[in-house]
Amino acid sequence: MDSHFMLIFRRFRKHRMAFVSLIALAAMILLAVFAPLIAPYGPNKVAGGFSKPPDAQHLLGTDQSARDMFSRLLYAMRVSLLVGAMATLISTVIGVLLGLIAGYFGGWVDQAIMSFTDMVMSFPYILLVLVAAAIFEPGLWSIVLILGFVDWPGITRLVRGSVLSLRETVFFKSDITAGMPRRYILFSEILPNIIAPVLVYATSVFAISILDEAALSYLGMGVPVTTPSLGNILKGAESITILTSKPWLWVPAGVVIIALVVCINFVGDALRDAIDPKND
Repeated sequence: MDSHFMLIFRRFRKHRMAFVSLIALAAMILLAVFAPLIAPYGPNKVAGGFSKPPDAQHLLGTDQSARDMFSRLLYAMRVSLLVGAMATLISTVIGVLLGLIAGYFGGWVDQAIMSFTDMVMSFPYILLVLVAAAIFEPGLWSIVLILGFVDWPGITRLVRGSVLSLRETVFFKSDITAGMPRRYILFSEILPNIIAPVLVYATSVFAISILDEAALSYLGMGVPVTTPSLGNILKGAESITILTSKPWLWVPAGVVIIALVVCINFVGDALRDAIDPKND
């Protein structure tokens, strides 16, 4: 097992951009996690003059409410990463469970699950997210649940396809013949063999969830404005005056969003190649 992970790590390390992206992503996550220790001010504390440009006291300046932008950016990363991670976890759990059930049992169970999956996927993704966000009251956990319950169909289809392939293998038929419990077959035999593609797919869901949170918060349908998030920081830059003459109010948040999404996608692509046995 250790040698297998080392082999994957060596393949992954060959992708230099992905390796650098992994280090950058880890650094951003650490900054977000330890924001209360690193940030010089609280996210909503009045710390200086109004809309002051960056200086030695305020590395990224202050916003229209005289709050330190560097502190707000650290806390905003924390919120956006939390939304992305929790939404990815929820959608992955739902998708894996439904995919396992559909692929293992087949028949009318498979047809019912896949019909529902196809129905959800038939709706335009962004429209589905916007409608759900308009129905429920804006809030941190509302956005997490909305994104988590919208992003699962792709994982369900991926897992179902993998399970259907595994059903034709010798070890699966041997377990059935031996009368092994379904729980053992599903979670001890099948699940470990499909975890790699699921993990790779989850990285794309993570990146999309971060973008969705930023978009919904920018539209006023996401995280409450009192809670710092990357989308809420961008929302404060709607004025043409701010866009043209006060870039410190929106450029750092935009750069962080781009950096997070690009790093996650690089890591996901390299992870897919590293796990693929054809790359031996």
